Amino acid sequence: MILVDANLLVYARVAELPQHAAARDWLDAQLNGTTQVGLPWQSVTAFLRIVTNPRVFERAATITTAWNQVERWLDREPVWVPTPTERHREILARLLPDAAGRPDLVPDAHLAALALEHGLTLYSTDGDFARFRGLRWENPLRPRERTR
Repeated sequence: MILVDANLLVYARVAELPQHAAARDWLDAQLNGTTQVGLPWQSVTAFLRIVTNPRVFERAATITTAWNQVERWLDREPVWVPTPTERHREILARLLPDAAGRPDLVPDAHLAALALEHGLTLYSTDGDFARFRGLRWENPLRPRERTR
């Protein structure tokens, strides 16, 4: 079972990005596979925020187009939306010191906690996830960059 970070969703959707083909192929393989694919609301809403922002992309998607993409992903057989459990507070509290001095890593700590409480491997191109103790994460665009 895996948890997908927003950056992979963005790369898979935006053809102008150099990571597009690799991310699209990886995501398609996951969506056509048998492993459960967790798309948390945090990743989904970050995807929506980024791909619809004309300050980020000259040809930004409309919110309707982006939401339709999200719905296609959510309708796929192996996809589910993991939500925090009663353990989330405790796990997040344990991970937050790993983000000390970097307020921008608080959302990453939340995703890491979500992955840990559900026993998921987090997939992201963001190497900052390596700082969270006990988290299994992989960069599928660089298969050698793995932590355990």
